Amino acid sequence: MTNDRVRTICLHGPESVGKSMIARALADTLGGELVNEYGRDYCEVHGTDLTMEDLLQIGRVQTELISAARARATRWVIADTDALMTAVWADMMLGRRDPWFEHFSDYADLYLLLDIDLPFIDDGLRIFGGTAARVHFFGLCRSELKRRGVAWALVGGTGEARLSSALAAIRAMSGE
Repeated sequence: MTNDRVRTICLHGPESVGKSMIARALADTLGGELVNEYGRDYCEVHGTDLTMEDLLQIGRVQTELISAARARATRWVIADTDALMTAVWADMMLGRRDPWFEHFSDYADLYLLLDIDLPFIDDGLRIFGGTAARVHFFGLCRSELKRRGVAWALVGGTGEARLSSALAAIRAMSGE
């Protein structure tokens, strides 16, 4: 049984745009359930030379984690990422995606697409730091949201302005 009052906000965008930081800040501010990025944990153990099978595992586990958070939540679930982002990773890394990603439809209520207006910081797991690669990755992210017809908002700015932009998009979506 799902709680109709629970709303899921999902962070979307390429590497090094602050998804994890914004996700934590939103969960703290809104008092929501935070769902961390499983793919990061997976890559810390297995490395970043991922196969389609790896990406499917990441997408499926991330979906399960979000579902479990929705069952616990009273109002908000803040997901650092979801299977739509993993699908974009498949496109970016392998140039194709498994049909499972095309059939995925467990969408968040709102996707926050984080702009590439922050400097790229290489943390040892990040792959696509060049300007052209970041622009291409961002374009794939935006195209995925548009193609799926999901509710989304672009979030930009630095520091508190970035968080304020995200909160404004959430307020607009929720009517608060």
